[in-house]
Amino acid sequence: MGFVDDIMGKLGGQQGEQGGLASVHKMFSSGGGLQGLTQKLTSSGLGQQVQSWVGSGENQPVSGAQVQQAMDPQTLNAMAKQAGMTPEETSENVAKVLPEMVNQATPQGEMPAQDPFAKGLDHVKKMFKSV
Repeated sequence: MGFVDDIMGKLGGQQGEQGGLASVHKMFSSGGGLQGLTQKLTSSGLGQQVQSWVGSGENQPVSGAQVQQAMDPQTLNAMAKQAGMTPEETSENVAKVLPEMVNQATPQGEMPAQDPFAKGLDHVKKMFKSV
């Protein structure tokens, strides 16, 4: 997993990868799951990027500032506090892994019938073993 492991470790703070993945899972869960989060990002002006993550082409990047504008401030602040980072640092790290997370959650190039983030943290861990 390399790159994703590195970012998840940063987001997890002292809890490491488990904490980072749990934080990002919470972000998806509190945002209405995969569908809710992608809709929120799309309505925040990131529709083209979201489409690239869901589709089969190259994933377009997003910036930390874009993530910060689209995320719930309470969720972002909680993730930042857990990781021992500022909200800006946290949003930069989320921006780095978000395209790959959505890409992995949509392996067929479309939204899955059942939200993978609704299946629990263990399912999300298995989903990222192949990254």
